[in-house]
Amino acid sequence: MLPYSNGSLTIEVSEFLLNCFVRSPSWQLGLSLPLSLLFLLAMGANTILLITIWREAALHEPVYYLLGLLSLLDMVLCLTVIPKVLAIFWFDLRSISFSACFLQMFIMNNFLPMESCTFMVMAYDRYVAICHPLRYPSIITDQFIAKAVVFILVRNTFFTAPIPILSAQLLYCGENIIENCICANLSVSKLSCDNVALNKIYQLIVAWTLLGSDLILIFLSYTFILQAVLRLKAKGATAKALSTCGSHFILILFFSTILLVFVFTHMAKKKISPDIPVLLNVLHHVIPAVLNPIVYGVRTQEIKKGIWKFLRRGG
Repeated sequence: MLPYSNGSLTIEVSEFLLNCFVRSPSWQLGLSLPLSLLFLLAMGANTILLITIWREAALHEPVYYLLGLLSLLDMVLCLTVIPKVLAIFWFDLRSISFSACFLQMFIMNNFLPMESCTFMVMAYDRYVAICHPLRYPSIITDQFIAKAVVFILVRNTFFTAPIPILSAQLLYCGENIIENCICANLSVSKLSCDNVALNKIYQLIVAWTLLGSDLILIFLSYTFILQAVLRLKAKGATAKALSTCGSHFILILFFSTILLVFVFTHMAKKKISPDIPVLLNVLHHVIPAVLNPIVYGVRTQEIKKGIWKFLRRGG
């Protein structure tokens, strides 16, 4: 609980209230069913994919370990955001404790860059597979994946942990209504009566540094991949090479596009309904989680065969 003094009266603020589409109550009814279906599909598809990778020996390879990590990140992000949003829609449970709010903030700010960093490592994996195929087994090893996972966890936790810490240290002056469906840093910190300039600047720098550097490295990887593919002379080699990274490229393109749309929509919020950025933020925590296992399951023969064997055995 964060107390503040108002003359002789000391008030303790022990929770926040999430104003989730209160200006558009029809949105709550219209979104509750598709959002719940998307949530169930995301959890089911990622669970099946993780079990398939775990049980099928043919999938015990570095590229599939990265895909499993991506599924884990998607599931955590989904579980962090969507159940609370649905509880607001169905039961009007808008209250959230301080500890739960800042925990949600930490996970969202940490796991989203982790997902971006995982895409970057996967792009490097595809770069080595296409541009240096003979060296691939000696470069992309289980040890490499273990080091990459440690790097993903440490890098993003180190840089993003100060965001909820800075926000939690602010002095909150009685106003506890968050104009959002989630405990986004800026939505929470603007309720404070302290100076939040450091909080805003730090989040901006971290977001553009982490996500920006990942996108630049992904772009460079695919630039080299495209150059290598165009030099292939064997019949059908170009199509085969592109198909090996097609699924990955589709998901990166969607991840980047929806993120950029959210950023630009947030910047233009004075010209559009304030509920639009909130909606995009919620959807960004569930739609990639639905698409990632489906796209890989459809386009990757090894995964498709593994899932089919798993389903035929009845789990």
